[in-house]
Amino acid sequence: MDLTLTSPVQYVPRVGPRMATLLKRIGIETVYDLLTYVPFRYKDYSLVSPISRVQPGEIVTVVGTLEYIRAFITKNGKRLVMGRLRDESGAIDISWFNQMYLVKTLHTGDMLSASGKIDWFGQKIVLSSPEYEVLKTAGEEHTSLHTGRLVPVYPETEGLSSKWLRGRIAFVLEQCLPQVTDRIPETIRTKQNLLSLSEAIRIIHFPDSAETAARARERLAFDELFLLILRSRRQKHLWKTTLKAKALPISKTQLQRFVSLLPFTLTSDQNQAISEITSDMAHPVPMNRLLEGDVGAGKTVVAAAGMYAAFIHGDNSALLAPTQILAEQHAKTLQLILEKAHGIPVHLILGGTKKQGVHTFPKTPGVYVGTHALLSKDRKLPNFGCIVIDEQQRFGVAQRAALREHTHGNLVPHQLSMTATPIPRTIAQTAFGNLDMSVLHTMPSGRKTVKTWVVPKSKRESAYQWMKKELESTHSQAFIICPLIEESETLTSVKAATTEFAKLKDVFAPLRVGLLHGRMKAEEKTDTLTRMHDRHIDLLVATPVVEVGIDIPEATIMVIEASERFGLSQLHQLRGRVGRREKPSYCLLFTENESPEVLTRLKALESVHSGPELAELDLTLRGPGELFGTRQHGLPGFTVATLSDTVLVSRVQSAVTGLLEDDPELGRFPYLREWSRESKIDNIQS
Repeated sequence: MDLTLTSPVQYVPRVGPRMATLLKRIGIETVYDLLTYVPFRYKDYSLVSPISRVQPGEIVTVVGTLEYIRAFITKNGKRLVMGRLRDESGAIDISWFNQMYLVKTLHTGDMLSASGKIDWFGQKIVLSSPEYEVLKTAGEEHTSLHTGRLVPVYPETEGLSSKWLRGRIAFVLEQCLPQVTDRIPETIRTKQNLLSLSEAIRIIHFPDSAETAARARERLAFDELFLLILRSRRQKHLWKTTLKAKALPISKTQLQRFVSLLPFTLTSDQNQAISEITSDMAHPVPMNRLLEGDVGAGKTVVAAAGMYAAFIHGDNSALLAPTQILAEQHAKTLQLILEKAHGIPVHLILGGTKKQGVHTFPKTPGVYVGTHALLSKDRKLPNFGCIVIDEQQRFGVAQRAALREHTHGNLVPHQLSMTATPIPRTIAQTAFGNLDMSVLHTMPSGRKTVKTWVVPKSKRESAYQWMKKELESTHSQAFIICPLIEESETLTSVKAATTEFAKLKDVFAPLRVGLLHGRMKAEEKTDTLTRMHDRHIDLLVATPVVEVGIDIPEATIMVIEASERFGLSQLHQLRGRVGRREKPSYCLLFTENESPEVLTRLKALESVHSGPELAELDLTLRGPGELFGTRQHGLPGFTVATLSDTVLVSRVQSAVTGLLEDDPELGRFPYLREWSRESKIDNIQS
């Protein structure tokens, strides 16, 4: 069959159903997916040397005639294939371990190109375990793919090698590359000095030099960023021009009354965020705002101001939380702020509560707080004027959209999303560019700075002794966070929660030790957290499941095992689980990794206590995938681009701004509208 870019990859010669199944594991399902599967590095085999001039330690390519090839089993049982390659200048032995099939693949007289490292084998030099290809067999010439050039190395999976991928990619490049359509407008390509898309795809796989490879990567990264930024800008434009909401203005007097009845004083950041939210809600365009703030920064109070504005106009509000514990905490806070002070009913709806029709609720407007149970199709909820989604990245697009369906006719509720994950400015402008943002930089008075230390392996036992003494003398509680639930055969140095739990019960006796992880049943988790909250557990061994939604007032010590496996922002969020009251609090970052880079990164937490500042540092050091978790809802699935490349991001932003200023509806570029709708990048509208 004639291959097209949309053809299933199994129809590429030498692929078939079995290999197609393996390719699907790495995200390759069509010919276009294969074409755009980008290498993550290159082996430099471009130095082609006469055999007589090679030196030990060099990585070179040599070309010659195979004089012989034989298989051996050495005295110590190793399976070895040896051969000899000769050119006009001399000869060199070649060795391969555990590749006995080569004696049937290669034959005396073959013209080989072999690339690898020149090494010592006893008293002579050999070309050790080289990449190879037959250049001439029975008079037929072959194009060099694996030797004598910059050779691409691809992300692999079991059963798929880079060598096999190179061959299949080279075939589809020849057959299908002319079908690739360049969707970046020519004016932008010219102004930005970009390669054509087809040229960039060809070069990224088989570049002539590192410089041309960098230009190809730049073009492909530009496309990914262009699509993301264009899409978010279009979504924001469409949101503001096509959707309508009920205007919910709140007077200065009404707002002052709300603030005056709060049991604490607002920070300047909270006052500013409340001003931005109530200003948005005063217009007939639905608010679409993201509220960012560290754990304990007071986001719920800010959200309550929007709910109060809805109540004044006779409208209901909803707050969607990712966990039952967090929903219960929000409900308690809102009952204090809204129900007790203003008589606004707060209804807690959880998966285990009895489903009730809306007629069972008071006719007066109120606030509905819950987990995914709020989204149940058979639950009859009232219409909402304002909805709040906490930790919005933990909900899919469809889930967030479902809550907006509870509205008045064609009107859309005002929407506020909240997150404790610090978002670097670059990501805010791109991945969340469709949202308006409010940021809480300042912590409320009374929150203590958590003293943080990086603890090496040699000080583990003394750290345990100090913890035990501290917990007993202050009658406080502690967390120990482990990256894994159970021990791993491959990650032998990484602590597992179940194993540590069994060990630490003895280490910290007679203190009471509990266990919490994601595989426990919901009721088991709830019971464990209740016992922790009620002071029946002194030390909780847990996985990062505690990162969101757990408020243990008496917890003063946070220990994080294998801390190098976490991003700085996630470590900062875990640290935020302690220091929530007046008692001095501590965070101990355990690591057995003594790499200077790792220690420098971790030690940043000893002196930096600002979430946004740590997020910017994390983005620079580790990238957005590490910051948010790979392919989490609401973040782009980049293969080439990185949001830490601020120069390229700025160029793309400028290009998109110019395009939309000239043609806001993309009337001259209908394919761009279609491209953004068809993109694989996660929909981030909500």
